[in-house]
Amino acid sequence: MRVSQSLIPFAIIALVLSFVNAYDPSPLQDFCVAIDDLKGVFVNGRFCKDPERVDAKDFFFSGLNVPGNTNNQVGSNVTTVNVDQIPGLNTMGISLVRIDYAPHGQNPPHTHPRGSEILVLVEGTLYVGFVSSNQDNNRLFAKVLHPGDVFVFPIGMIHFQLNIGKIPAIAFAGLSSQNAGVITIANTVFGSNPPIYPELLARAFQLDANVVKELQAKFGSI
Repeated sequence: MRVSQSLIPFAIIALVLSFVNAYDPSPLQDFCVAIDDLKGVFVNGRFCKDPERVDAKDFFFSGLNVPGNTNNQVGSNVTTVNVDQIPGLNTMGISLVRIDYAPHGQNPPHTHPRGSEILVLVEGTLYVGFVSSNQDNNRLFAKVLHPGDVFVFPIGMIHFQLNIGKIPAIAFAGLSSQNAGVITIANTVFGSNPPIYPELLARAFQLDANVVKELQAKFGSI
């Protein structure tokens, strides 16, 4: 059977669409390296428990009423409730955190590589914001939040929260991943293991190399 020449473009479009629809699953951890040897195999996410063995405790967590310890260098504490705490979150694409802030404490600039975040302030006053990408000229989107206010941080954007009040602050945030991950910028850049060449960071941040080495010594010990 001969195929009409007029049908060929439609066949190509259908083939392209079939590839578009057959995309890879979103990453659920930092990396998942391919392996042929099946010993010590991991999966992208978690294996699923036999449904016959599932019970209510697989979907339960208790403790978000307990304040986190903010006696640390940044003056904040994040209590995470993701798939590690609630196995039933596996494949559901959601998780939750409680964030406690001491007066003038902060959740320093960081990013979640696998999830957007929606934050609601329960107590206190926060200055929050995120910075858009280079393609958007690194614009800062920031607001002062009061109890009941909500702010959204898009996936991958560097964002922060600062308690600008004189009393402790409490916020809860939902994330669009069972394990959104977190990359704290200062810790990652200056506290990597092994350290990044100081000369590279000195040029990138327009700093003296000795200042970079001091920062690496500080963050490398965290």
